[in-house]
Amino acid sequence: MGKSRTTMGLIVGNRGFFPDHLAKSGREEMLQVLESAGIDAVVLTPEQSKHGAVETHEEAKRCAALFRVASDRIDGVIVTLPNFGDERAIADTLRLARLNVPVLVQATPDTPSKMTISHRRDSFCGKMSACNNLKQYGIPYSLTTLHTVAPNSEEFKKDLAWFAGVCRVVNGLRNLRIGAIGARPAAFNTVRYSEKLLEASGISVETLDLSEVLGSISRMRDDDEHAVRKLQTIQKYVSTSGVPQAALLKMAKLGAVVDQWMNAASVQISAVQCWTSIEENLGVVPCTVMSMMSDNLLSSACEVDVCGVLSMHCLRLASETPSALLDWNNNYGSNPDKAVCFHCSNLPKHFFRDVKMDYQEIIAGTVGKDNTFGTCVGRVKSGPMSYARFSTDDRSGRIRGYVGGGNFTDDPLETFGGAGVVEIPRMQELLRYICENGFEHHVAANFSTVPGIVYEAATRYLGWDTYWHAQ
Repeated sequence: MGKSRTTMGLIVGNRGFFPDHLAKSGREEMLQVLESAGIDAVVLTPEQSKHGAVETHEEAKRCAALFRVASDRIDGVIVTLPNFGDERAIADTLRLARLNVPVLVQATPDTPSKMTISHRRDSFCGKMSACNNLKQYGIPYSLTTLHTVAPNSEEFKKDLAWFAGVCRVVNGLRNLRIGAIGARPAAFNTVRYSEKLLEASGISVETLDLSEVLGSISRMRDDDEHAVRKLQTIQKYVSTSGVPQAALLKMAKLGAVVDQWMNAASVQISAVQCWTSIEENLGVVPCTVMSMMSDNLLSSACEVDVCGVLSMHCLRLASETPSALLDWNNNYGSNPDKAVCFHCSNLPKHFFRDVKMDYQEIIAGTVGKDNTFGTCVGRVKSGPMSYARFSTDDRSGRIRGYVGGGNFTDDPLETFGGAGVVEIPRMQELLRYICENGFEHHVAANFSTVPGIVYEAATRYLGWDTYWHAQ
């Protein structure tokens, strides 16, 4: 899966008693910047309004109508202020368009040598007026890092990439459908959640009983084309040396059945029951099948951790790379800022320095080694990482979470499953926050630096209570 193409609605602010030639040049400059960033724009043309900008209420209605026609493909809106801009027209455009997408407000800086009446912008001031009106209208919006920033600057290039990520997270969570495959394991009270609170954020949960999965597998022929194709994909995905062919075929059938159900149910991501029903009743672990889904950006979490896979999906939308679900599992010696993150494991191949298929050592002690083949075993590679955890807080009736960043390190580690050492500044403060607020031991991780993107999307546009453990 490649990176998604982004489309932005563009509102060019203008105010007549300021030099309106700046609106003309500002519109052209912003369109060039968006094009160079690979972003499509929906914007008024100079034939539709003066300089293709928005100043009057009539122009606001015209721009809003244009946005409504393109609403299915507009991911966000950029308000650019090449001069002071008319704050009412900007707010009216967004109110009338009814897009319900993220909004970024950008103001172009003045040049000290061009402060005469013919070139003075006053965007510095106009941005405050525009934001004031958006706040009055109840329209949430985001800001550039600097109060004024040139569209063709490196600073705005970073702001634009950040904002595109915010749009992906917000739009990717609205109307999201999560597949819950199987019942929550009895021993995992930690992964309980409220479907109704998720539904209030536009997130639906589609359930599938594990008996239906096992029944479909039992009726599937060994030469079923879907199973054969999935088997070939598994063998290409990871080294299967030493794994019995019968176990591989069971995994292939499991993967084929899950794929077919997810497509039929229009489910984008999944949380799967593992411990220990699949092992006892099918004779494999689902780890490799789930690892492959996550590696293909179709995040999948174990223990039917629906909020865990939601957290994975937030990071995956922000970075457009695979996410994993890990345990905050062990201290690392006496270093207070390091810990071992572990799962047994279904981590995507993207996470590993090296990986092979093996059996699940923990469950094997209960159900036998022959019933636990299918884990992805290896050492997590080093690099910058982001983490996130969102949960439904039924007592307060809110969705809440935390985000932050750190690094996976190359510190030595001898263990089984999929594991890595993570270093996070002030980690003891984070661990205290997690425990004091009763968060789960599962955390989503991603090789990226996107906590700011997820935080902005969660707090400003989704209304989720979120703590950012800033570095």
